[in-house]
Amino acid sequence: MCPRCGAKTLFRSYLAYADTCSNCGLDFRDFNVGDGPVVFLTLGIGTIVTILALVVELAFEPSFLIHILLWLPLTLIMTVLTLRIAKGWLLALEFRNKAREGRIRKDE
Repeated sequence: MCPRCGAKTLFRSYLAYADTCSNCGLDFRDFNVGDGPVVFLTLGIGTIVTILALVVELAFEPSFLIHILLWLPLTLIMTVLTLRIAKGWLLALEFRNKAREGRIRKDE
């Protein structure tokens, strides 16, 4: 959803931002969320999957192949499903907080 007007115009495809909001004209190209959403998801989902893998290992002692078959697809699916939400959330936070490129202030 567009952080200014709330219209569902933020994405042009599943993960790609639209250039502008077709409703209010907000230019989404002015925002730079970069790799932030992926980093947050990697850390969060990685923690959850690691804890689950340890619990399964201690409870059932499966082979290494079973761990790969369980956790690799689960990690990929969870990341892809939540990436759109994380990208929209970070862009909305940038808009709300008026985040811009940092500048060094010269005090003289």
